[in-house]
Amino acid sequence: MLRKLFLIGLIFGLAIAAKAWFDTMGAPIVKRHSIESAELAAGAAPITIALISDVHVAGPDMPPNRLAKIVDQINALKPDLIAIAGDLVSEKRTATHVYTAQEITAPLGELDAPLGAVIVPGNHDHWFDWPALKAELSKFENVTVLENSAAQIGPLAIAGIDDDFTGKADVPLTLEGMAALSGPRIALTHSPDIFPSVPVNFDLVLAGHTHCGQIAYPWGGSPATMSDFGELYACGVVEQHGKTLITGAGLGTSLLPVRLFTQPEIWFITIRPPNL
Repeated sequence: MLRKLFLIGLIFGLAIAAKAWFDTMGAPIVKRHSIESAELAAGAAPITIALISDVHVAGPDMPPNRLAKIVDQINALKPDLIAIAGDLVSEKRTATHVYTAQEITAPLGELDAPLGAVIVPGNHDHWFDWPALKAELSKFENVTVLENSAAQIGPLAIAGIDDDFTGKADVPLTLEGMAALSGPRIALTHSPDIFPSVPVNFDLVLAGHTHCGQIAYPWGGSPATMSDFGELYACGVVEQHGKTLITGAGLGTSLLPVRLFTQPEIWFITIRPPNL
């Protein structure tokens, strides 16, 4: 009997380990969502955005060469714009290797989209060395860094809000920069917790930070979301008051180099004019 229980336990443990390896190291799954924006003229071409977050470059699970392969996957989707919702790095104690700012950012220089890439910082970027990361990103002509500031990027008005988790988000200041901009209004930020503070005239809020729990229950939900709103904004698509929030599961890991019942994600978002 004990031998039988041991074998059952061993098989179960191996199955969980295999699932964790697949969830942690598998190629990101691509999730898709489409919204309409009255800010696009009837008959205008749709605009596409690829959203990633929580890259967390560090050994053993996200070395720069793995990020380079993910960059190729993103480029193959041919988005108009690539949005990165913070946390480029992980300095977790369980990391087998912490890379330099240059090594962390180098693969992002190969991102290829007509409107380029836009990045906001996350909490781990601030804890690591955000000035160094920002200096490396500034070398890439295809990358725009926003910190509580806004920019006209092609037909889109982008508000880049700094990280709420470290108390650096300033929504009112960012909104001041939106006044002169036109087109669909997009807010890019790290933590989804700023969603209630974003005005209702925004079409879309893009965020990460939660990893969709990183280690989740097989039936949904997770022990920890790193959000003050619990599960409400922790994962996927939420629509409230005419606004849409998309919180991605991210690519890498934090604290422990393991995912379980969550998988790396790329969101591919299409913004269409009404009734297209």
